[in-house]
Amino acid sequence: MDELQGKVALVTGASRGIGQAAAEALAQAGAAVVLAARDGAAAAKVAEGIAASGGKAAGFACDVANYEDVTRLIAATRERFGRLDILVNNAGVIQPIGPLWEADPKDWAKNIEINLTGAYYGVRAVLPGMLAAGGGTIINVSSGAAHRPLEGWSAYCSGKAGLAMLTRAIALETKDRGIRIFGFSPGTVDTEMQVKIRASGINPISKIPRAELQPVTRPAKAIVYLCTKAADDLIGEEASMRDDAFVKRVGM
Repeated sequence: MDELQGKVALVTGASRGIGQAAAEALAQAGAAVVLAARDGAAAAKVAEGIAASGGKAAGFACDVANYEDVTRLIAATRERFGRLDILVNNAGVIQPIGPLWEADPKDWAKNIEINLTGAYYGVRAVLPGMLAAGGGTIINVSSGAAHRPLEGWSAYCSGKAGLAMLTRAIALETKDRGIRIFGFSPGTVDTEMQVKIRASGINPISKIPRAELQPVTRPAKAIVYLCTKAADDLIGEEASMRDDAFVKRVGM
């Protein structure tokens, strides 16, 4: 996809799973990629692999629940590559899993800090520069859990529901200012988060056999698609891998 040549993308939660696959796919499409994760060494290792394959990448440690960390990350991205065109808010956690009356309040609040506030921090940090540059792309990785409650997932469902509304608010406030904002629901994907979900044995999602989970390459391809002009008619909406029409558009 030639239109991503020369672009710079930042992916959070990029040391493994969907984030890693998205960073690799964006690099293959021609973008320079910054990978961020709490485990900076792991992010740097993935970045080294991308560079070894001929791409441009750098990995940094970042706790998305810490605004100072996020602003330092944005500054480091622009210092390293000179610009920032794409933000993929992918960092997320599922814990705590269990009845809400048993969940540790600090763990519950931490889930919201990462899944919702962390995404807001990323948007808050990149938007002034994107607006000044005349535009940019933001993809908030959502979930079907944003739209329906699931037993044992009160924090995760609440955080993702808030993220869905945040996406709509960004779309409203940046309309006609060049910001391409999307929600993206990747569906059930074979990641470490799914290992934790299956181990819990709570709610129907935990019963899905691993063989029926999507490989991470499928949502990664969709994320790249959302970064192109072909997805412009979806700006402000939530694209879903459960939507056959969207999957067909992506080419899968």
